[in-house]
Amino acid sequence: MQAHDGFPADRGMAFAAQFAGVYLNFNPEDAASRSRKLAAFLAEGMDPQMGWDGFGQLAAVAIQPYDIETSDAKNAVVSVAFQSGPRRLMLSVPIYYSGDAGGGRFAVVGRPAILPAPAPADVPQVAPPEIDEAAATELKPQLEGFFKDYASGDAAGLQRYVAAGKSLPSFGGTFTFAELKQVVVPVGGATREIQAVVVWVVPNGDVPPTPNATDPAAVGGRLEQAYRLTVEKQGDKWFVADIRGAGRVVG
Repeated sequence: MQAHDGFPADRGMAFAAQFAGVYLNFNPEDAASRSRKLAAFLAEGMDPQMGWDGFGQLAAVAIQPYDIETSDAKNAVVSVAFQSGPRRLMLSVPIYYSGDAGGGRFAVVGRPAILPAPAPADVPQVAPPEIDEAAATELKPQLEGFFKDYASGDAAGLQRYVAAGKSLPSFGGTFTFAELKQVVVPVGGATREIQAVVVWVVPNGDVPPTPNATDPAAVGGRLEQAYRLTVEKQGDKWFVADIRGAGRVVG
């Protein structure tokens, strides 16, 4: 982000992202409505359809401000990220800021440009940690019980797996525990940070899942999630002291 002193970058990026939500979604049936909505963003004299000929259609989702480059205290080009079909793309939007004396307003002052989004980052390989298989075997039944009650919201049951002096919230029945797919326990002492891959059953709306059903509407979806847990060994058992989202791929 390159922002010039005096240009409100956050507000300018929000304005451009809101404009993109209108500009990037069109079909012939909504041409008149789109034109009216665009008018709220455009500088005087701009083409009310912003270069669209009224044919074809485009749909964009996941529209988010991405970056801004200002040339002075009043002019900037904002990059907005969005998804259209299977592709992640960028929209470049030139905007003008009137300044405080002009009411602190913005306007789109030129044709936008759609560009390819940057490719995913190249991620270097990291050496896996030294694994304690014996501790993982001890932890697995404890974690299965923990995640079952963590999903269901059984507060009394959950507390049996939580370290003394700790209290953890639960999903309260939002998901159902299906499987503890993987546990990675590094070598260490009585307190360790581990990772676990859990499979949840996700309800299909308000329809209760039916085991072995063939209709997708009657089957709860399965979703794998990775968690990072702090576990403590108290006596001869392991207990969960904290749970957070995991970092890089486990294993």
